[in-house]
Amino acid sequence: MKMRRVLITGGAGFIGSHLADALLAEGCRVRVLDALVPQVHGPKRERPAYLASEVELLVGDVGDAAACRRALEGIEAVVHFAAAVGVGQSMYEIAPYVAANTQATATLLQILSERRHEVRKLVVASSMSIYGEGAYRCPRCGPCAPPLREAAQFEAKRWELVCPSCGGAVDPVPTPESKPLAPTSIYAITKRDQEEMCLCIGRAYGIPTTALRFFNVYGERQALSNPYTGVAAIFSACLLNDQPPLIYEDGRQSRDFIHVSDIVQAVLLALERPEADYRVFNVGTGLATTVAEVAVLLADSLGKRIPPRILQTFRAGDIRHCVADVTQITTALGFRPRTPFQEGMTRLVGWIKGQRPQEGTREADAILRDRGLVK
Repeated sequence: MKMRRVLITGGAGFIGSHLADALLAEGCRVRVLDALVPQVHGPKRERPAYLASEVELLVGDVGDAAACRRALEGIEAVVHFAAAVGVGQSMYEIAPYVAANTQATATLLQILSERRHEVRKLVVASSMSIYGEGAYRCPRCGPCAPPLREAAQFEAKRWELVCPSCGGAVDPVPTPESKPLAPTSIYAITKRDQEEMCLCIGRAYGIPTTALRFFNVYGERQALSNPYTGVAAIFSACLLNDQPPLIYEDGRQSRDFIHVSDIVQAVLLALERPEADYRVFNVGTGLATTVAEVAVLLADSLGKRIPPRILQTFRAGDIRHCVADVTQITTALGFRPRTPFQEGMTRLVGWIKGQRPQEGTREADAILRDRGLVK
């Protein structure tokens, strides 16, 4: 690793702490700026036990210019993970999400634009959510971009998208970086903001910048008590509390689940390889898994005879299918997903068996319903 002094914003969280471990193993000095948000870290806002003792932790918000300036002192590379996460919550906590994601990133970039720093690399965590729906192909008409599903379709419990030309069934296909962005939630819009703002300022000021579009990340240290985190963590919290996981639609919606260790691999490559500069990459496996399959696998692994509860309802902001086309990152950076889904889930289950999370999905669902965001 050429750059030895690295700042990870949001680095006390799930992905950031794993990255910190890897950077320390490379001989780097690691500083973390993290607000220790109670929804993720608990009400006491204590330093997480899993965060390596060698990591310098600054408790503060990226949106606080003074805290951000302190965090950037002597830093050579920035990995910008700090963000409010969650599609559903973003649809009613609109201003807080924009402040935490878009405005806080603007504060970071404002300071970087002042040039009184040593930063020579910026990596920003983007998200597959910015695509909206993934890519599709009609057997008769070829590649297509189906329109978003409407109320009448949800009322009829017809969950799959259709071809905009012939009205026939379409097949999901791997989504390339070239797909036009069509975010369907406030969270997704703010992640697009983060990506585009960082690339824009990086180019303008000559700070090599890479945006990594993470697909559905899972693994050890995920915030199990946060009802707006990834589905593997949410389902685990339900099962550990002897509650059935709640699944919207029919459970057959598919995602690309990637283990946190492979996310770390991608970030290290982005930091090291000049081929990553000023580019955007998907970070996924290229393999589809349905949401219902995740719930069943977790229940079996935890020894819980609790089937998921299929709600047959639609949550505003959700999409049907999205799986990564990883051609660009494998070709340009040599990235290869190393952790098969079954192995990754085994590691996750081994960790969560020792956890005692609170289960908040029913309360979260009730809030969405009260606001008319579940149909």
